[in-house]
Amino acid sequence: MPQKIVPPGQEREFPAHSETGKIPFEYKKNGLKGETAYWAWGDLSSDNVPLIVLHGGPGVPHNYLLPISLVYKDHGIPVVMYDQIGCGESTRFKDKKGDEEFWTPELFMEEVNNVKSHLGIKQFDLLGQSWGGMLAAQYAIDQQPEGLRKLILSDSPSNMASWNKVQSELRKQLPQDIQDTLDRLEKEGKMESPEYEECVMEYYKLFMCRCEPWPKEAEDSFAGLAEDNTVYSTMCGPSEFYIIGSLKNWSVTKGLHKLTEKIVPGGILVMNGYYDEAQDETTEEFFHLTSAKAKWVRYALSSHFPMLEETEKYMADLGRFLTI
Repeated sequence: MPQKIVPPGQEREFPAHSETGKIPFEYKKNGLKGETAYWAWGDLSSDNVPLIVLHGGPGVPHNYLLPISLVYKDHGIPVVMYDQIGCGESTRFKDKKGDEEFWTPELFMEEVNNVKSHLGIKQFDLLGQSWGGMLAAQYAIDQQPEGLRKLILSDSPSNMASWNKVQSELRKQLPQDIQDTLDRLEKEGKMESPEYEECVMEYYKLFMCRCEPWPKEAEDSFAGLAEDNTVYSTMCGPSEFYIIGSLKNWSVTKGLHKLTEKIVPGGILVMNGYYDEAQDETTEEFFHLTSAKAKWVRYALSSHFPMLEETEKYMADLGRFLTI
């Protein structure tokens, strides 16, 4: 295995949030009632278009995306982050583990609308990372929301068929003994065992976050996932490379033609890392199959978390895109 090049990571502090709170949420389709915990930077009523940030997982709290708040420090752009329902500081529903009818993209799209409505956001830019980008893309396609200006799809696949193919190929780069252990434990159905989790972490150190040690923000997010994996296990499965949940056949490929200049007038920014789980093969349709103007940026030293691995380059690209 070639020598691992460690990315620079974060080089400065990100700002403290300006406000935080919990937003009541009721999803009438399934009777869900809960609260969405959110954090905001800057004045959402200012003339600057706010950036709404959607975290990944699903079910991995927002902490690892905190460096994106630097766009407020650098450019005065208001930022909103929140923990999606079912994880982090938002309402949990552990009794719904395995309920694929309950945990759906439609649920989370309505949560986006609820957050916007509660905070009085009319015009907005939308950044989704990993699952958050999948959600953002489907939201833009299905709901064609008024006020959407720019769309940022960071480290996200356009369909799970390409994602699963890539994960299978990346998995072969692990040491043979780890591959053998993963194969054995999956065959035995022991995917929640500590031994399995240790092997998965070796994969994540190569293709999720290559910083050594992991930043606190990433550790905090994964601690949240470890505490409650209800949403992740239901929609994905036991790991990034063993997708057996409700998203296993997810795709927006056929709808990407709907992302026109009218729907996304400010354009689309596609971002991923050279070592990313979301290899080019998984992201390229966002660039090639949409008719809105699009830009694609890749980070040479990063994997799935370039906002943590190459923070300054990531923020420079994001800030440039949001301010042009």
